[in-house]
Amino acid sequence: MRREIGSPHEIKYSLSNAPEAKLIERLAFMQAQRYWVEHALRNAKSEAGMADYQLRLRQGWHHHMARVMPAMLFMFEVRREHKEDLSLLSCHDVVEVLRVLLPKANATYEEVFAQVEERHRRRQASIASAYAKQLRNRQYSRP
Repeated sequence: MRREIGSPHEIKYSLSNAPEAKLIERLAFMQAQRYWVEHALRNAKSEAGMADYQLRLRQGWHHHMARVMPAMLFMFEVRREHKEDLSLLSCHDVVEVLRVLLPKANATYEEVFAQVEERHRRRQASIASAYAKQLRNRQYSRP
C-alpha cells in the first residue's frame, strides 16, 4: 500500500506473487522503479518517435524500434555524462540542442550552453514554485 504525499486520502495498492521471505523494502523499491520505466517510455514516444510508426508488418516495426533504441541510448548517455553540471538536462533538452546545432554550423558551444542554462533556470523556478504551492496547500489543509 502507498499513500500519496499531496493527497492523503488516496491510497494505491499493489499485488505481488513474491515469496513471503522477500523483504518488504525490496518490494517497495521495485514498485517505485515503475515510475522511471514509464518516464523512459514517455520520453521515447515524445522525443525519439517511438509512437510515430505507421507500419503493417512486424519487420517494419522492428526496424523502427531498432532506430528508436539507439537514439534513446544516445540521449541517456548525454544526460549521464553531463549530470554533474546540468542536473536538469532532459531528453527534450538534448533534442533541442541537436535541432540548433545540426542545421547551424556556426552555432558555438557557448551559445547552445547558454540556451540550455536558461531553460534550466526556468525549469528550476517552476519546480520551486510547485514545491512552495504544495507546502502552502499542506499547511492550509491541516486542522
